[in-house]
Amino acid sequence: MDSKTLLDRYIQLAGKLGGKYLVEGDMVHLYIPRENLVKAASTLFNEYRLTHRTCVAIDERPLNGFFTLTHIFTDDSSRLYVLVKTYLEGDNPVAPSIVGEVPAADWCELEAMDLLGIQFEGRRRERLVLPPYWPDGVYPLRKEFSYDQRLNLHVVSEKIEQAEETGVPVPIGPYHPALHEPEYFELYVEGERIVDVKYRGFHVHRGIEKLAETRMTYQQVNFLAERICGICGFEHSTCYALAVEKAAKLDVPERAQFIRSIVLEVERLHSHLLWLGVAFHTLGYDAGFMHMWRIREKVMELAEALTGSRKTYGINMVGGVRRDINEEKRKKTIEVLNELEREFSKIIDVAISVPQVKKRLTGTGVLPKEWAVKLGVEGPVARASGIDRDARRDLPYAAYKYASFKVPVYTEGDNMARALVRVDEVKESMSIIIQLLDAIPRGPIMLDKYEIPEGRIGVQVVEAPRGGDVHYVLTGNGKPYRWRVRAPTYNNIPALRIMLRDQSLADAPLTIASIDPCFSCTDRILVIRENERVERISFNRGVPL
Repeated sequence: MDSKTLLDRYIQLAGKLGGKYLVEGDMVHLYIPRENLVKAASTLFNEYRLTHRTCVAIDERPLNGFFTLTHIFTDDSSRLYVLVKTYLEGDNPVAPSIVGEVPAADWCELEAMDLLGIQFEGRRRERLVLPPYWPDGVYPLRKEFSYDQRLNLHVVSEKIEQAEETGVPVPIGPYHPALHEPEYFELYVEGERIVDVKYRGFHVHRGIEKLAETRMTYQQVNFLAERICGICGFEHSTCYALAVEKAAKLDVPERAQFIRSIVLEVERLHSHLLWLGVAFHTLGYDAGFMHMWRIREKVMELAEALTGSRKTYGINMVGGVRRDINEEKRKKTIEVLNELEREFSKIIDVAISVPQVKKRLTGTGVLPKEWAVKLGVEGPVARASGIDRDARRDLPYAAYKYASFKVPVYTEGDNMARALVRVDEVKESMSIIIQLLDAIPRGPIMLDKYEIPEGRIGVQVVEAPRGGDVHYVLTGNGKPYRWRVRAPTYNNIPALRIMLRDQSLADAPLTIASIDPCFSCTDRILVIRENERVERISFNRGVPL
């Protein structure tokens, strides 16, 4: 279908369901009555085959007297964002759950329950973000809740609920010498076979979204966004800046957009090389681990040369970037990448063919395409299961429209396929950087003057190494009224229940690592301040994956 035909079908859907619509650039806003929300979501997801990215709940009572719930879909074939919004009345809002039709919406509905007190028809309340001892009726993202509000919390131990299947529970985490971040998986096994999985996350809470809408200016949030993740923070700061720029309709200098794409690909290189090294280490192939990290060190030095820092670059701003790339840096980068490409190709072909590596990767941790679609998985996890989706190509941003690259797609859905997607992307990233350096235009790198009007919406997906980052911004007076962040791991963790079932217990660490999980990205929401010292800490009850 052409773009006009696609727009017409969304407009017709809104009319058919008694709603309204608004088209702004690449965003289609559908305002649907709550009683028809499930029908709208089902049509978009199951009939039109759109991708459900996340949902965002907002306390808009100071603006219009309502809570609102917006489900964010993307039409990747037509480069459109489709936002389905419904208004919810009262101080105890109730919304229809769309999980029965759109399984990918599971976690974002639970989050809306926890943080804004929205109840969903047809599903019981389950804690996702908040601990079990959090007091009822206190919702951190409601406007009356102060960021530094102190609560008297009675901390109690709570045992994780038994999984649906029988089996002996084997806990992994949340603190363990083999883990780099706090995460808790409870694997249920019969002999050496995994029969079910429970996951409990959100141990790392930093108040990022609440902090942005209460204490920070638009520009300050750029630096907060980059600290969401220690590996791909630049993707988050870029995603945030692009969302604000879209909301304010800012025309950012083209040279700045080129610099963003170049640094984004440098970050993809170091992230994928890090993952490949960790994967080899997990398999006991430490020669591969050391070679991958030796090569990665050159990428880290390149990042420092381009931005002034090996990590957390601090160059993104709303309206452009703070660091330019001169001719000397351009030539040096091309020289380093040409050397890197030769060295990587030579080593990776050997490493991936080591018999023990090949055997452990092949046929393990399989995620069928059907489940990958239902759960809305992102990045290499999706592309390894036959989903041909990449926001750099499908929802182009920054300077990606000026680069030619292939999106690697495999159909096996196993650990080997996820590894090969990353191997191919390393090679493509080197090519993208060189293309953009050769074509980078002259000109300024930052807007001199601009305004950000209130009440505007911007949504952006940026393809991070792990998959699509999603940032939603509703503009306010000098700062975001609401900023919603959804990292790719947020969508990929639920798929582990499918990937781990009927697998050998020995393959669990590798399969968990195969999604390249970032729990820091995922656990981003709130800070708990307590008056009394906590004597015992417990895990929240497990969320079925």
